[in-house]
Amino acid sequence: MRIAIIGAGIAGLVTAKVLTQAGHEIQVFDRTPDVGGVWSRTRRYPGLTTQSPKAQYSFSDFPMPKECPEWPSGEQVQAYLAAYATAFGLDRRLRLSTEVTAARPRADAGTDIVASGSSSGWTIETTDSAGTHSTEDFDQLVVANGVFCEPAIPSYPGVADFTAAGGRLCAATDFHDAQEARGRHVLVVGYGKSACDVAVAISEVAESTDVIARQLLWKVPRRIGGFLNFKMLLLTRMGEGLFRYLRLRGFEKFLHGPGNGLRRRMVDSIGSVSVRQFGLRRLALVPRGSMEGIVRGAIGLATEGFFEAVADGRIGVRRDQTITRLLARNGRPFAQLADGTTLPADLVVCATGFTQAVPFLSPELQGRLLDERGNFMLYRQIMPPDIPGLYFNGYNSSFFSPLNAEMAALWIAAAIARAIPLPSPENVRQAVIDQLAFLDTATDGHHCKGTKIIPFSMHNVDEVLGDLGLNINVLVRASHWLNPINPAAYRRLTPALLRKLPRLAAQQLPDGRPRSRVVPEL
Repeated sequence: MRIAIIGAGIAGLVTAKVLTQAGHEIQVFDRTPDVGGVWSRTRRYPGLTTQSPKAQYSFSDFPMPKECPEWPSGEQVQAYLAAYATAFGLDRRLRLSTEVTAARPRADAGTDIVASGSSSGWTIETTDSAGTHSTEDFDQLVVANGVFCEPAIPSYPGVADFTAAGGRLCAATDFHDAQEARGRHVLVVGYGKSACDVAVAISEVAESTDVIARQLLWKVPRRIGGFLNFKMLLLTRMGEGLFRYLRLRGFEKFLHGPGNGLRRRMVDSIGSVSVRQFGLRRLALVPRGSMEGIVRGAIGLATEGFFEAVADGRIGVRRDQTITRLLARNGRPFAQLADGTTLPADLVVCATGFTQAVPFLSPELQGRLLDERGNFMLYRQIMPPDIPGLYFNGYNSSFFSPLNAEMAALWIAAAIARAIPLPSPENVRQAVIDQLAFLDTATDGHHCKGTKIIPFSMHNVDEVLGDLGLNINVLVRASHWLNPINPAAYRRLTPALLRKLPRLAAQQLPDGRPRSRVVPEL
């Protein structure tokens, strides 16, 4: 088939690689001039690094270079992804500096694409950097534009006067050179990893750097106690099992049953270590609540040097505060906080999250894709129940984003080949509804419209592979309970699926139902 992929980040590239190996003709569109998505040079802020170590933040069959540090920089990750595209022959399938402005069912299909239950293809409209408009037809569409594609900048009163006085308001992803902050008064809005990363970089040159934190989040040290890599605790199946999933399996039943007290102490001990190691009590930066309650939805890796900079006065943290308005005073830009404090603010950098959007889809299709709260309705974080021929990848943001995207790409390849025995449409939809309801509870609502699966990354991998009848050796999976997940353990699954696809497809009817067995209801 001829398949369009929107986005040349991690998810778009691995989907292009797998579908190309499955024999399809692929075209990847991205509005940036380079591959990488969030790692593109057009979006890298100073101080950007991975949150997961390089061994966990890599594809199964393409390890990061040995010379990369354990937590690679944004530039190094982008170079790794560019090398991945070259190694698997994707360069000629990329159409960069090209924005998809519309994606709709082909004219000969009309809106019947949904009602009929089958896809008649898609028409993709694009505009390149030269302003040239193009229209092309494809058989299938994969959306991999990323859940961090559009930065969310608060709307502050007074921004016009603030700007006229020389102030600058921008998203962290639009701030690319720390030297722009030299000698200036800077406010960084947010307290997630990106806010702390950019604050450290800015504090080295700025006149003053203040972090405006609406809510303090728990920060986990890269090396707990100064020596134990955090991946030994949180990037294992045990670490994931500490948090209750929708369906408990095996040892998880003990952890959330007779062993619940032990489990809770294990989680809270991480918070206790963080408090001691960073001196959070002395800095008055202990988050409210316990690690047990907060880690589920808003945990971040601590930025190297952040708390040291707070301790020596290079960074100030205004906790439990927001900016209520921007203003000009005596011809200079300022910001007013919720407690009435007014701070000089030559530069305001917002690391305040992202919106998850698909503006190239029509309002009608978005109405079928999203629920009444704007959550994405995606089975396995991949397939809309009611829009045939449309798939998503990268809408399963996790600690292991490359691995999750790679396994989702396998699922998409099998689905396009009609080689997955899906439940009935009603049960698919109900499964999505149940998953969103669970995420609301499990993450305190911090699931980015249903697109973030932390801390349940490997549960998603297991479910996706379960649909395909594939998985790695059970003993290797067992070893991942105590050792960090190793994506390389999954490197044989892509060729295994490609060998199985013809046989699996032969077992399905044209509508995807199995020829010889009934699929269990969910």
